Amino acid sequence: MPSRAAVILAAGQGTRMKSPVPKVLHKVGGRTHLDRMIDTVTAAGCERIVVVVGTHSPAVRELVEKRLGPQAVAVQEQPLGTAHAVLAARENLADFTGDVLITYADAPLLTAQDLEPLFLLRERRADLAMLSFEPVDPLLYGRVIKGADGHVIRIVEARDATEEQRAVRCCNAGMMVADRARLFGWLSQVGNQNAKGEYYLTDIVGIAVHEEALVRSHTAPESAVMGCDTPAQLAQAEHLFQQRQRQRFLADGVTMLAPETVHFSWDTQIAPGAIIEQFVVFGVGVRIEEGAVIRAFSHLEGATVRSGALIGPYARLRPGAEIGKDAHIGNFVEVKNVRVGEGAKANHLSYLGDGSVGAKANIGAGTIFCNYDGFFKYETHVGEGAFVGSNTALVAPVTLGAGAMTGSGSVITQDVAADALALERSPQTVKAGWAAAFRKKKSAEKAAKAKKK
Repeated sequence: MPSRAAVILAAGQGTRMKSPVPKVLHKVGGRTHLDRMIDTVTAAGCERIVVVVGTHSPAVRELVEKRLGPQAVAVQEQPLGTAHAVLAARENLADFTGDVLITYADAPLLTAQDLEPLFLLRERRADLAMLSFEPVDPLLYGRVIKGADGHVIRIVEARDATEEQRAVRCCNAGMMVADRARLFGWLSQVGNQNAKGEYYLTDIVGIAVHEEALVRSHTAPESAVMGCDTPAQLAQAEHLFQQRQRQRFLADGVTMLAPETVHFSWDTQIAPGAIIEQFVVFGVGVRIEEGAVIRAFSHLEGATVRSGALIGPYARLRPGAEIGKDAHIGNFVEVKNVRVGEGAKANHLSYLGDGSVGAKANIGAGTIFCNYDGFFKYETHVGEGAFVGSNTALVAPVTLGAGAMTGSGSVITQDVAADALALERSPQTVKAGWAAAFRKKKSAEKAAKAKKK
C-alpha cells in the first residue's frame, strides 16, 4: 500500500464569516476546523501533513507550527485559486513518494471513514480519486461530469456551467487523492481562463483525462463534506455534530431524558450507565464514569466525575475538578481545580477553587475557598470527614485536618488541627427595645418630610 500524505488548504480569506477570527479557527464541538481536519487525516493514515496558509492569518500558521512543526507550513503568498494553493505545498513534499490527499480545512464533519474510499479507489487502479456528493441545493457547487462508462471526465464550476451541466446533481466535494508526482504534474498545467481568472484545482480532472488517466469518484453524504463558509453553515455543522454525539451516546447505553437539550464537545467521554438530565453542557475535556448522574442545567469542562457521583442541578465544574466516587456537588456549587474525595458533599451555594476535599467531608452552604489575592492562587485542603459550617470563608493557603469542624460564619485564616473546632465570630450583642425605638424615630422623620412637601 502506498504511503499517504495530506495537503490541507487553509489559506482562504473567509470573508463570508464576517468575523475577525479566521474561518478555519472557528469551532465545532469545541475544536477548531483545522484541528479537526488534522485529526481526520492523521486517523486516515497520512504520515506527512502540509497545511497551506495565507499571509493574512498568522494565528493559523501558529496553530500549524504548534501541532505539526514549521516544516508542515506552506504559504500561498497571493490568493490565486485552489490549484495555486496546492502548488504551494510542492516543495514540502518534494522527497515524498506515495499518494497525496487534498482536502479543505473547513469541513469539520469529515471523518477518516469518509476518506478511506478514495484510497481504495487508488488501490483499484484509479489514477485520480475524488469525493462527490448530491446536495439538496447544488446551485453554487461544481458539477461532476461523467462519461458513459461512469468515469469522471471533467468538473465544471457553477459559474462556468451551461444550463444542461447545472442540471447534473452530482457535485464536487473538493477532496482528491493522486500519486504525488502525477498530481503536481497536472497542477503545473492548470490555467486561469475562467470567469474569476483563478487557477482551479478542479481543472486537473480534465488534464488527467486528456492524458488518458482514469478518474473515479465516490459519493459521500452531504453532511460529511459540508463546508462552513458562513455563520449559518457553522451553526448547521454544530447542529449535525451534536446529533451525531447524541446518537452515539444513546447507542452506547448512556441515559438522556431529553437528548436534544444536551450539548457535547468533540472529546466528551461518558461511560454506559451514566444518566444525563436536561440542558447539560459538556465543554472540552470531560469524562463521566458509569453510574454518575449529571442533573439538569449543569455545565462541565475539563472535569472528571467518578462512578456514582451526583452533580447538580445548576452545578458548574471547571478545569481540574475531579469529583470522587459517590460524591455530591449540588445546586449552584462551582468547583475548579479541586479533588473531591469519595462520598464528600457540597450540596449548595459554594465555591471550591484550588485544593482538595477529603472523603466523607461535608461542605456547608455558602462556603468559599478564598484562593486568589489578586496576584497568585493558593490552595485549601479539607481533610477526611471534616465538617465546614455554612458561610465559612477558608482563606488560602489553609488546611483543615481530618475530622475538623468550623463554626458557621467563620473566616478561617490558619490551619485547623484534626478533630478540632475553629470558631471565628464576634460576640453577639442584644439591645432590648432598640428596633421598636428605631422604627418610631424613622416614622416620625418620614412624616415630618411629607408635611413640608
